[in-house]
Amino acid sequence: MNGNNEVQPVEKPPRFEDHNFVDTTKPVWNYSLLDADDIRNFQNGTHYRIYEKFGSKPWEVLGKEGYYFCVWAPNATAVSVIGNFNKWKEDQHPLHPRWDKSGIWEGFIPGVAKGEVYKYHIVGFEGRITKKGDPLANYWELRPNTATITWEFDYEWQDKTWMEKRSQHNALDAPWSVYELHLASWMRPDPNNEETYNSYHYIAERLVPYIKEMGFTHVEFMPVMEYPFDGSWGYQCTGYFAATSRFGEPEGLMYLIDQLHHADIGVILDWVPSHFPADAHGLYMFDGTHTYEYADMRKGFHPDWNSYIFNYKRGEVKSFLISSARFWFDKFHIDGIRVDAVSSMLKLDYSRTHGQWEPNEYGGNGNIEAIAFIKDLNETIYRDFPDVQTIAEEATDWPGVSQPTSAGGLGFGMKWMMGWMHDTLNYFKFHPYHRQHHQDKFSFSMMYFYDENFMLPLSHDEVVHGKSPMIYKMPGDDWQKFANLRSLYTYMWTHPGGRLLFMGNEIGQTTEWNYKSELDWGLLRFPAHEGLRQCIADLNKLLVEQPALYANQFNIQGFQWIDLSHRPDCVLVYRRKGKESKDDLLVVLNLKPEVRWNWEIYLEGKTYATEIFNSDQQQYWGTGDVFNTEIKSELVDETSKTYKMLVNLPALSAVVLK
Repeated sequence: MNGNNEVQPVEKPPRFEDHNFVDTTKPVWNYSLLDADDIRNFQNGTHYRIYEKFGSKPWEVLGKEGYYFCVWAPNATAVSVIGNFNKWKEDQHPLHPRWDKSGIWEGFIPGVAKGEVYKYHIVGFEGRITKKGDPLANYWELRPNTATITWEFDYEWQDKTWMEKRSQHNALDAPWSVYELHLASWMRPDPNNEETYNSYHYIAERLVPYIKEMGFTHVEFMPVMEYPFDGSWGYQCTGYFAATSRFGEPEGLMYLIDQLHHADIGVILDWVPSHFPADAHGLYMFDGTHTYEYADMRKGFHPDWNSYIFNYKRGEVKSFLISSARFWFDKFHIDGIRVDAVSSMLKLDYSRTHGQWEPNEYGGNGNIEAIAFIKDLNETIYRDFPDVQTIAEEATDWPGVSQPTSAGGLGFGMKWMMGWMHDTLNYFKFHPYHRQHHQDKFSFSMMYFYDENFMLPLSHDEVVHGKSPMIYKMPGDDWQKFANLRSLYTYMWTHPGGRLLFMGNEIGQTTEWNYKSELDWGLLRFPAHEGLRQCIADLNKLLVEQPALYANQFNIQGFQWIDLSHRPDCVLVYRRKGKESKDDLLVVLNLKPEVRWNWEIYLEGKTYATEIFNSDQQQYWGTGDVFNTEIKSELVDETSKTYKMLVNLPALSAVVLK
C-alpha cells in the first residue's frame, strides 16, 4: 500500500486576501442568541450545548445577513472582532458586554460571510491586549497561521443504518478490536515530507477498505481537534470544536466517519480535557488573566507537558469542556471518546513532589472538582448518547473508574489496562528459558481484571522514545521474534476485554513510530511481515465469529485458568466461555522454542475436538508442520468427568481449540 503515486492535495483554508472587505460603516447591532437559561446554565457548569450559541453563527438581522459573534472574556474591558473584512482594525467592530455581568461579549456584524478569517482583539486585565482565536470556532487556518474561520456545516449524513443499530456494535458484550492511528503519518502523499497531507476524502478511500480487510471493529484517531504543533501529535489542543485543517474542511472528517460507518466500523476520537498549550492565540491567559486555567500554578501548570490545566471548579469551563465532548458525538456521529491522561486530572500530586501541591479540603490528594467534572461528563454522554462508550486512559489503582456513578464510580465505559500491557511486554522480553521464573507476572492480570471494564492497549506510547518497535521487543532470531509476536497477539486477542493496537504493529514495523513520515508499507513485500498482518486479520475474524471471546468479556463467567502448573515448560492453558457451553474455547500457549507432541491436558466436563486457530501456520510465516487434525481424548475419571486430551503444540505458538 502506498499513496505516493496518487497525490490528492488538501484543500487549504481560505487566506485573508481571498475575501472582500465588509462595509465598516454599517453598525454592529446588539442582538443575542442567548436567553436567561443559557446564561444561568453556562455559569453553573450545566450548559452542554454551548456550541449552538457561542462562537460565530450565521444570522440575519433586519434583513441583513451576516454573522453573530459570542465569546466569554470575563476580565476584558473591551472586545472586538478583527479580520481581513475590516483590515484587522480593532475599533471597527466592537462587541458589547452583556448587562448581566456574565463576562459574555456579543454582537452581530452584517456582511460577514462564511469563510472569513477572524480573531478577537481583547483588552483585558490591567490593559493587557491579546489576539485570540475563537474557542468555539469550527474551523481554523492551516498552521502556522492562527486565525479562526467563520463556518457553517454543510453535510448530509448517510449513516442512518449504522446509527440505528450502533448499540449492537458499541455494547460491552460486542467484539472490540480497535486500530489506533495518527491520520498524518498513517500514509502521506510524500513519505519523506512531513509538510504533505492527504485529504480526509483521500484517506477514506484507502483507510476504510484496509480496516475492513483487517477486520478491526473500531478505529481510534489520535487527536484530530485543531492543534498548532505537529510534534504534540494532537495532544496540545487549541480548537476543541474544530477538526484540524491539515486534511481539509470539517466536512471531510464527517465524510471519513460516514464511510467508516458504511463499512460497519466504529469511530473513537482521542479527547484531551486535561491540559492545553500556552500558544498566544489559544486559551491560555485568554482575557489577560487565568480564564480557562487554574490561577494557582500548583494546580494550573502541568510539569510533564509544559502546559496548563483547566480550572474544573469554574462552571463556565466545565460547560465548555462537556460541550466539546458532546459536540463530537452530536455533530460528527462518533461512537466513543478516549479521554487522555485521566490520572493527571484525578490527583493533585500527579508528577509533583512535596511542596509542589496542596491537599484538598479533606487533606487528600484527589482533585475534587476534576472528579465531579468527570462524573458529570460521563453522565451527560451516556444520558444523551446511550449507544456509545467513553474510555479512560488511567494508569493508577483509582477505584471504580469504569463503574457507574450511581455506584460511586467515575462512570467510564472502559479503562485502559496499563498493568496488563506492562506485565505482558516484560514477560515476552525475557528469553523463553527464563520465562518460567516470571509466570506470575504473566498471569497476574486475571487477579484484578474484574475490578474494571478493561481494554488491553498496545498503543503509540509503546513504540516511541527509545522503547523500540514491537518486533524488536521480542527475543531470539528473526523467526523467533515473529513467532513470539504472533503468540503475544493471540494471547491479547483471546484475553478477556477489549483490545487496541497501534498502526504499524500489525505489519511488524521495524522502526519506532515517527510522526514526520509514514508507515513502512514496503515491508509487506516480505513474507514475515505479510504473514504477521494476515495473522492479525485472522485473529479479528476469530474474535467476531466466536462469541466466547466477547459475550462474557467483562464478567467472571468468561474466563477460567485450566493449567498454570507447567512453569518449566512455559505452557499455559485457559478457557474462554460464552453464554452457551457449546461456544466455549480452549487456548493453549507454548512459549518456549520447543515442539511438544501429544501434550496432555486434563479437563473436567468436556473435550475440544477442533483446532480453529494456530499461530504457527505457514501463511503467517510459521513452520506449518505442527497442527491438530484429530484431537485424541479419553475419560480418565468418571466421577469428576475428567478427560485427558492429547494436543500437538508448535514451538513459540498459540493454539485455539473448539
